[in-house]
Amino acid sequence: MIVLLCPGQGSQKPGFLNSWLEIASFKENVAELSETISLDLIKHGTLSDEETIRDTAIAQPLIVAASIATANLLDRSTIAGVAGHSVGEVAAGYISNVLTEKEAINLVNLRGNAMAEAAKATPGTGMAAILGGDEEAVLSKLSEFELYPANFNGAGQIVAAGLSSKIQQLVANPPQGSKVIPLSVAGAFHTSFMEPAVAKLSDFVSSLEPKNPSMKLWSNQNGQLVESGNQFLTLLVGQVANSVRWDLCMKSMVAVGVTGVIELSPGGTLAGLAKRGMPGVEIVALKQPEDLETARALIASEA
Repeated sequence: MIVLLCPGQGSQKPGFLNSWLEIASFKENVAELSETISLDLIKHGTLSDEETIRDTAIAQPLIVAASIATANLLDRSTIAGVAGHSVGEVAAGYISNVLTEKEAINLVNLRGNAMAEAAKATPGTGMAAILGGDEEAVLSKLSEFELYPANFNGAGQIVAAGLSSKIQQLVANPPQGSKVIPLSVAGAFHTSFMEPAVAKLSDFVSSLEPKNPSMKLWSNQNGQLVESGNQFLTLLVGQVANSVRWDLCMKSMVAVGVTGVIELSPGGTLAGLAKRGMPGVEIVALKQPEDLETARALIASEA
């Protein structure tokens, strides 16, 4: 059973689209998505510097467009399911046929802008990755510093979010047996600080008529399978201000017998988590076009 993984924010690197744009259909796909939202994703994926593509309003549509375009290069007729990490859930909504391409790119464009605006409205917030340590002790320490567990990434990694002053205290006083790394992000995502973005997204999705998923579709809420398009949109909107349970997504995939995963572009981060969180599962990360051959071979072996 092969599933696709759609990466989240932070997976983008300057120039990551350069080699992919040598594929004519990929370039055309990204150009169409760019035109839909009036944002030059090709420029941002090739020429823009790290600081520019760190901007949430640019990063989110850029990542989702890349995931959609690479998914469209694969034969998905035998793909059993899909899951996305944070903003990657928007791409997963397209791949599972809940959303059209146009709906997905418009949704992520609004999401990115709304979250960027929410972050600017509450300056002095940030995030940090906690690597290692006992989970219960980590959560206790976060509570002590009034921080939120924004991402449960599995493989001994939790991302904390909240006031930057509290993040600094966490860095100076890490949970026993752990290492705390401040992240270069613009706000405290997946916390109550993002509630203004939730309101804007709720208004937008109320105008959509989603289809029910055509394949297995896991939710970040609790790692559960989504049964309907409307349920997916409700969970997707709520996810903006709540924890991402990627650890439970991986656990659920293993439980139903997933044998292989393919992480779409910009690949690498989720593949790394899967190596530790999904032992025995074959893993392919689409970092460069050359990786398509390996991904297609994995799909063909399943067929």
